[in-house]
Amino acid sequence: MIDIKVPTVGESINEVSLAKWLKKDGQWVERDEVLAEIESEKATFEINAEQAGILKISVQEGETLSIGDVVCSIDEKAKRPEGAAPVEKTEKAAAPAAKIEAKTASNPDVKATPVAAAIIADKKVDAKAIAASGSGGKILKQDVLEALAHPGRKPGVELFSRSERKEKMTQLRKTVSKRLVEAKNTTAMLTTFNEVDMSYVMEIRSKYKDKFKEVHGVNLGFMSFFTKAAAYALQEFPAVNAYISNEELIYHDYCDISIAVSAPKGLVVPVIRNAESLSMADLEKKVIELATKARDNKLTLEEMQGGTFTITNGGVFGSLLSTPIINIPQSAILGMHKIEERPIVIKGQIVARPMMYLALSYDHRIIDGKESVGFLVRIKELLENPEQLLFGKDPVKSLLEL
Repeated sequence: MIDIKVPTVGESINEVSLAKWLKKDGQWVERDEVLAEIESEKATFEINAEQAGILKISVQEGETLSIGDVVCSIDEKAKRPEGAAPVEKTEKAAAPAAKIEAKTASNPDVKATPVAAAIIADKKVDAKAIAASGSGGKILKQDVLEALAHPGRKPGVELFSRSERKEKMTQLRKTVSKRLVEAKNTTAMLTTFNEVDMSYVMEIRSKYKDKFKEVHGVNLGFMSFFTKAAAYALQEFPAVNAYISNEELIYHDYCDISIAVSAPKGLVVPVIRNAESLSMADLEKKVIELATKARDNKLTLEEMQGGTFTITNGGVFGSLLSTPIINIPQSAILGMHKIEERPIVIKGQIVARPMMYLALSYDHRIIDGKESVGFLVRIKELLENPEQLLFGKDPVKSLLEL
């Protein structure tokens, strides 16, 4: 019997929680097959089988563990069950079945009785909003009538229900909570606002998006424009790119920009290293790489440590305006928001423009009002005149050496 223990996942991490079992107790597992996911305060890690054999689970999902605790055991001397094939063969065999299932699910008639299907078609009811009570998940006539009688009610929820449920906080959520409270309690946080006309950036994206993808293999998004603009502005306003350590100010000659990403288990902030040295295409590739890893819980500790400045985009969720909280020990965070057409005055004329509110939350202990406002205005200037992103200056001013 081989014991599988919690591995060392970082110098400062002593506790983890078992997030999810991917295999069942008593199931045959192959060598190197992923058995479970463990979650630390900073990232999610996988536990693999060291040998093939029968799995015996020792702890349940949600339990808190220390480094070195036994998670499960594998009986490597057990006889391989008949029909248990190596992982590669199993995956290949399962592929056709998945296709058949998807094809079946796309036909609503299979999941409803003829009468129920007729009512759904006649009343144009969303089948997903109906709680199916028939065998095999089949929608019955009464299910459709119930959905019509109570529009807007979530399927499967009883009328006038007042039930409650408790969920244990994950290690990641605990850490996020502590850091947010610490940021509010230990920094002199203030937020300044501005707005940016996104017309030119949107025009560039529309004009060059196909060619950009053809040449670089990635889409041209907004994040590369904001990251590039922030990198230039951070070099012009070094206090925004610095932080306080004890009684010293630590300045950085590089821009390691953290990007806030909403992952399945909470907010994570992977870091784009040396953003000031990357091209637009490199920035887009890095953003996609980090965001994909975040969604798949594959980020490493190294990819989330450090960072001298953070950008967060609440606009993807529809946020029009917010005051983001500083990602300590950093001194500032830039908040992007929803792009919305609004009337503005240009040369005495009221015109509609795609506008975005920007918010900069900063630590007033190290960043003065003049620097914070100047930094945000510089971001605005670079985004409204994106040709300046080529070398960070106004071409005319450069020509006149101003």
